[in-house]
Amino acid sequence: MPKWLKFILGLLLLPVCFGAASALSRVIGAAGNVQTFWVALIGGAACWLTVFLLLPKPMLIYVFGHELTHAVWTWIFGGRVKKFKVGSKGGHVIITKSNFLIALAPYFFPLYAALVILVYVLGHLIWDWHRYVVWFHFLLGAAYAFHLTLTWYILQTRQSDITEQGYLFSATVIWIGNVLVLLIGIPLLTSRVRLLDALAWWMEGTAQVFHWLARAL
Repeated sequence: MPKWLKFILGLLLLPVCFGAASALSRVIGAAGNVQTFWVALIGGAACWLTVFLLLPKPMLIYVFGHELTHAVWTWIFGGRVKKFKVGSKGGHVIITKSNFLIALAPYFFPLYAALVILVYVLGHLIWDWHRYVVWFHFLLGAAYAFHLTLTWYILQTRQSDITEQGYLFSATVIWIGNVLVLLIGIPLLTSRVRLLDALAWWMEGTAQVFHWLARAL
């Protein structure tokens, strides 16, 4: 897909971005009284933020997760990974298939947070880890904050994944991807909002933006 077409698509996705943000605010509002969840989650995020601000940034760990996310999404789309190389100053993968989701996945898919969830779910099924749910939420908050802070940090420098896809198109896809993770994750983790309601709020918010634009034009 040529960049000019992706730019137009990026413009068309802007109302979807606003709709996603509106839906997220409603989801957080509906689930905001689940104190045991939010206190642990925010506590984990705050601990990571302290580490991020005061200690050397663990770039090798981040780069490994970044390139592994490319690899995982390549496997999801049926491709193969021919070479995988990481270092504290950067890394790369050579893959047999690529698209905009594979290219941009590390910027919206929180791999380490997903691994925390996977480990807890497996542990809960085998050993009944219900009594560790607070620690699960704490580690999840730290892992998600790790994703957000280091993604923002590397985006301060030129990223070939972004330039190849186009800045506006990449920004809209990354925003939608990150919000979608929360629109799915918060209802499943808090059980205070139905997932279908969260997605319906997204569609409703997007439709309202398009309606406002139609009236303005």
